[in-house]
Amino acid sequence: MTSPIIHRVTTLGLAVRPIVWPFAEERRAEIAAHFAEKQRERPKIWNGRVLLGRDAVFADGHLSATYFETDFASFLAWRDWGFPDKAVFNGFGMGALRASDGAFIMGEMAQHTANAGRIYFPSGTPDLDDVMEGALDIPGSVVREIEEETGLTAADYRAEPDWHCIVSGPAIAMMQVLNLDMPGDQARALIEANLAREDEPELSAIHLVRGMSDLTPTMPRFVTAFIEQQFASR
Repeated sequence: MTSPIIHRVTTLGLAVRPIVWPFAEERRAEIAAHFAEKQRERPKIWNGRVLLGRDAVFADGHLSATYFETDFASFLAWRDWGFPDKAVFNGFGMGALRASDGAFIMGEMAQHTANAGRIYFPSGTPDLDDVMEGALDIPGSVVREIEEETGLTAADYRAEPDWHCIVSGPAIAMMQVLNLDMPGDQARALIEANLAREDEPELSAIHLVRGMSDLTPTMPRFVTAFIEQQFASR
């Protein structure tokens, strides 16, 4: 597998366009059958609308790309079948929560989610709620996902200006470091208290990453690549 490539950018230009996805159209019956099987395994997943990207270009501290709308069933099939359309990528924002003592804070996805057991920063595949004036609003998506998954709001952290864009195969994770004014143990306790108030939280556990020994195989490669770079620069 090709090692992840990390681009550091200051601006994002992600236009949303009405594009027909041949993969979703040509394999519709297979996709429907696949999704029905996945729903039997995890009844809570639903076939909402999501956004996928294409034509990513990094230049002069800027990332530009075009996004299009599709259904979650098609995205799931594309992912599960080994990404058959190589022109498409899953590009999403991630809030890299960093405590005042340097610990990074990640969540473990609950069993009812499509990524059960995986450990990473709060994030989500972009959807129509993330579109503003014809463009994908990744900064807004990060704020929304952080609040939905952890209960933290933009008043709880200071966002660094740059984006660390980790290109790992068919995924581009656009990570923004979010600095909390509290140590890791306190942040974890606060998030756990927020999760305890929810009927069905997206996260089942909170993990602190203080060093390389805290990385696990359940963390996606783009997450561990980012962490490795961050600790190497200290």
